[in-house]
Amino acid sequence: MTKDKTSADQLITTIIGGIEEVKGKEITILDLRDIENTVCDYFIVCEGTSNTQVNAIVNSIQKQVSKTTKDKPWHIEGKDNAEWILMDYVNVVVHIFQKHIRDYYDIESLWGDAKMTQIETSY
Repeated sequence: MTKDKTSADQLITTIIGGIEEVKGKEITILDLRDIENTVCDYFIVCEGTSNTQVNAIVNSIQKQVSKTTKDKPWHIEGKDNAEWILMDYVNVVVHIFQKHIRDYYDIESLWGDAKMTQIETSY
């Protein structure tokens, strides 16, 4: 069990590093482990200011995770319009939004029972 926690922690840290590398905004981690019948253990939610930045965040995450953990996303959705891209790393799912789409879907409220951690960025 400890190994899974360590690998999840490393994956989360690496994903956040990828987001920060290209100045992704409003990074939130939702810990879903105490909620029954969830599809994964964690959501990481962030936003970019444009299609270009949303795609840059996805590319940065892929590059960082591949380099650090040799892991590849199991599935990616939404790259065509780049308003909401979902990256599925099985136990960790990353949601990269443009602000207006994030506000509309309000995932944090939908998963209000999750333990939330806001990541402070220095930019």
